[in-house]
Amino acid sequence: MASLWKFLVEYETHLIFAASVVLSVAAAVHIALTKRDVRAAIAWVGVVLFSPFLGPVLYFIVGINRIRQTRIKSHRDRLLKEGADHTSVTVSDLTRHAAAQCLSLKKASDTVTRFPLCGGNEIIPLNGGDQTYPAMLAAIDAAVDSVLLQTYIFDNDIVGHRFADSLIAAFLRGVRVRVLIDSIGVRYSHPTIVHRLREQGVSVELFETNAVTWRMPYANMRCHRKILVVDGSQGFAGGMNIREEFLTEIAHDHTARDIHFQMRGPIVAQLLVVFCHDWLFSTGEQLKLGDWIAAEPAFMPADMAARCVPSGPDREIESTHKVLLAACAVAQQHIRIQSPYFLPDQVLIGALTTAARRGVQVDIVIPGRNNLRLIQYAMMAQIDQVIETGCRVWKGSGNFDHSKLMTVDDSWSLIGSSNWDSRSLRLNFEIDIEVYDRRLAGWINDAIDNEIVHGQRVTFESLRKQGLLATLRNKLIWLASPYL
Repeated sequence: MASLWKFLVEYETHLIFAASVVLSVAAAVHIALTKRDVRAAIAWVGVVLFSPFLGPVLYFIVGINRIRQTRIKSHRDRLLKEGADHTSVTVSDLTRHAAAQCLSLKKASDTVTRFPLCGGNEIIPLNGGDQTYPAMLAAIDAAVDSVLLQTYIFDNDIVGHRFADSLIAAFLRGVRVRVLIDSIGVRYSHPTIVHRLREQGVSVELFETNAVTWRMPYANMRCHRKILVVDGSQGFAGGMNIREEFLTEIAHDHTARDIHFQMRGPIVAQLLVVFCHDWLFSTGEQLKLGDWIAAEPAFMPADMAARCVPSGPDREIESTHKVLLAACAVAQQHIRIQSPYFLPDQVLIGALTTAARRGVQVDIVIPGRNNLRLIQYAMMAQIDQVIETGCRVWKGSGNFDHSKLMTVDDSWSLIGSSNWDSRSLRLNFEIDIEVYDRRLAGWINDAIDNEIVHGQRVTFESLRKQGLLATLRNKLIWLASPYL
């Protein structure tokens, strides 16, 4: 034993160096074999080679995508098969809903998401928290069988208490209630809302609870989905979290804006599938879809064609990214985009600029006031790349707008939780819905056009007026944009 200790002390430096080399080389090999994005691969190789010990440990914690290999994939496939048990819209049906060029977009989406495009849906826009929260609370209060709620942020504030009280009341009258909150988003409030719910018996779980343990080493990945399904027949989805800043009676002149959506029809079953899979992933409990979906589908006054496009760092990686590319490729007249965090990668920038070069009018609305200053700086650092080819970029007026909207040729819309940035399109679990319907596209067009009318156009001249120091600051922050 003494001789071993003497050996370790004598060759301590050599052993530490050898261990660091082995760890760095092993991590570099793993990166080369598993990473799809060459830029990410090069960045990680640099980190592990030039930061002995720290680099490989950091890569082990946040760089390895173990979710793609989850053992729960087979259960998700079964859920998808059950969720697809609805009448799909045929090609001839689709022409009633959207322009002819959307037929090729549907074919592209067919290869990206395994959900079928379904007709018989009603999707109603809800403008801001003043419309969204009362509608969601009314649905929960009227529930007779089940309530499934999934969100990124569930604040422990006045609005959070209203939702908690409605969920508790539903549970106490015998309604089955499941609540799933992201483990990062739930900590936007201290203390969290979880104890208030659990002490009354409501089943609440956190997505990726243990961020730095062997079980869930995904500190850099978040579940950004917002889903509410009531009695298996009514759903809500979009980008709105549960927090008081969206309610005028509380935030007054500082009320943040957003657009959420209320849904009925076959699209609700697809929302259920996504929730059930995330619940299984987080808890290990299998929720049988047939036990949660409504037995009798309600008559829908509208007949919108829609389907869910889930995305995340698993088998749906870059699903929304691919749909966005396909939408830009088929556009012939007009692309409208509204996003609070507009930091597209070079592939998406190329798609938008190519569309503009083809004569498509591309309008992009970003917030005039952003709740995340660093992201605002990063957005301004690369916005010149889209305006130089004719894309029009507008800064919205008024308070911060969290809306995530896109339309193509007044026929197709994409709504949901995804932002136009690398975090949403590669790292986060997101849920978006593509809708082939002229009426909904028209409503969204009007909302975006209203922002344009009252907004300020971003030009090269306005960018130059920022000054050299501001431009340099923006560019330096932009370098970290994939992880903002």
